[in-house]
Amino acid sequence: MASQGKKLINDPNDVVTEFIEGLVETYPGLQYLDGFPEVKVVLRADHASAMLDKVAIISGGGSGHEPAHAGFVGEGMLSAAICGEVFASPQVDAILAGIRAVTGPMGCLLIVKNYTGDRLNFGLAAEQAKSEGYKVETVIVGDDCALPPPRGIAGRRGLAGTILVHKVAGAAADAGLSLDEVAAEAKRASEMVGTMGVALSVCTLPGQVTSDRLGPGKMELGLGIHGEPGAALADLQPVEVVVSHVLQQILSPETNYVPITRGNRVVLLVNGLGATPGMELMIAAGKAVPQLQLEHGLAVDRVYTGSFMTSLDMAGFSISIMKADEAFLQRLDAATKAPYWPVGVDGNRPPAKIPVPLPLSHSAKSDESLSRPQQLSDQGHLLEVAIEAAVNAIIDLRDNLNEWDGRVGDGDCGSTMYRGATAILEDMKKHYPLNDAAETVNEIGSSIRRVMGGTSGIIYTIFCKAACVQLKANTQSVVTSKQWAEALEASIAAVSKYGGASAGFRTLLDALIPASAVLQERLNAGDDPCTAFLLSSEAAVAGAESTKHMQAQAGRSTYISSDILATVPDPGAMAAAAWYSAAALAIKNNYQLHE
Repeated sequence: MASQGKKLINDPNDVVTEFIEGLVETYPGLQYLDGFPEVKVVLRADHASAMLDKVAIISGGGSGHEPAHAGFVGEGMLSAAICGEVFASPQVDAILAGIRAVTGPMGCLLIVKNYTGDRLNFGLAAEQAKSEGYKVETVIVGDDCALPPPRGIAGRRGLAGTILVHKVAGAAADAGLSLDEVAAEAKRASEMVGTMGVALSVCTLPGQVTSDRLGPGKMELGLGIHGEPGAALADLQPVEVVVSHVLQQILSPETNYVPITRGNRVVLLVNGLGATPGMELMIAAGKAVPQLQLEHGLAVDRVYTGSFMTSLDMAGFSISIMKADEAFLQRLDAATKAPYWPVGVDGNRPPAKIPVPLPLSHSAKSDESLSRPQQLSDQGHLLEVAIEAAVNAIIDLRDNLNEWDGRVGDGDCGSTMYRGATAILEDMKKHYPLNDAAETVNEIGSSIRRVMGGTSGIIYTIFCKAACVQLKANTQSVVTSKQWAEALEASIAAVSKYGGASAGFRTLLDALIPASAVLQERLNAGDDPCTAFLLSSEAAVAGAESTKHMQAQAGRSTYISSDILATVPDPGAMAAAAWYSAAALAIKNNYQLHE
């Protein structure tokens, strides 16, 4: 059922003039003629100097296709754009006003889309301007490839390919060519481009109801840019299939819409119709390029993707293919100050993808140095024992962690930590360089990053990477207990910096911060490292248990009431206390920490 369309407008009758006012406020290189509402003309702010020795390029038509045409006014492109009401050709007097405003001794070229109203109004304005002594030439653009020949007197409609004609003509004029030369280049460009559109919805005119012509799961092929029905109605298909159909239609040798054959060079323009996200347009472009190359045997020299000539809020896109040569490419690459011409697309195309760079540590170290040593040092054996105990504690605690997290979070803390723990166990057997403490901690972080999703995975990866950096500052082969304590402190600082939490936020830091403080305190007091580690683990457990009395300030627990939080400790803190305590106990039962 049709419904009133929602629009961010004031009076529907003022949308065009208010659009022009906003455009000119935004771009200081543009002005408009003070003739509202009859005369709606956007022109270059430097038109007075440009008209002295350059051909003026003028285009326009009904509004509702923004950014066309006013968004392409600027040095190197259009000199002026004549704006009609929404989907209505501009009046002859407005076109004449535009011609008079920007045309100098070199004359002007009118680029007109092939619609009856535009041809008649621009045609009459051209004849009137000629009678006033202006030199005027006209190029009609009809790039539509959807309607089967014969097409009667109406001919092919002017669509988004017109923008490429604007660019070629504007660059030719900016290069100082004569009116006849500029018109010849524009005409040749118009004969080399073909366009076809696909719509997923119809557009809504300001102040009017939205049509329900297109039902759910349907798309329209070969539509125009004024909301008129397309050439065919079809079931919605994956974009790769839609793109293939459109390209075949444009490049069909039977219809011979454009003189493009295998081996030719082409330019691709993927144009959004108003309500299509940039992501979807890029997907369409990404599918079109290889199809043009592999299925049609064409070299794609330039790709322009974005919204160039829309149909208000219509969902869908059009594809334009233009036969290219060095002369056209030079015009397309020429500099312009038109605000809506895309930047960053000029020049030859490099390979689309390059290899992923390896980490510096991997490129600088041999495979042997990043593999499990055949013989473990005392420190290496100690690391292995501590790691194994820590991860086994997490594995044993999986169900409890899930149960706690189910009451204060999304219920997967145990499963997430379990994935990390089992990956660490498996990877340690294969390639942890246990005799190198810093690289071992680094590899633990890599194992976690590979398999642990969500916030926990990122936090523990940051934790390990920060510890690795701190440990690498030690140039000696054996890491002392104080250096391990400094690494723990650095890890806590990094997690707090990037995660935003600190003590009392009901996170894993509420276990690790008191553990770190006690470890530093006992070591500084001269305690035996094993004793200091065990005492700090008791502080970790106490800190984790204390989270029952904290109001969450980070993570999903922030959405849980304090009454529920008071019945269960923070799962992340309990997990941290578990692995920390298990590692401390394993150290005590094996070797003293090396000094």
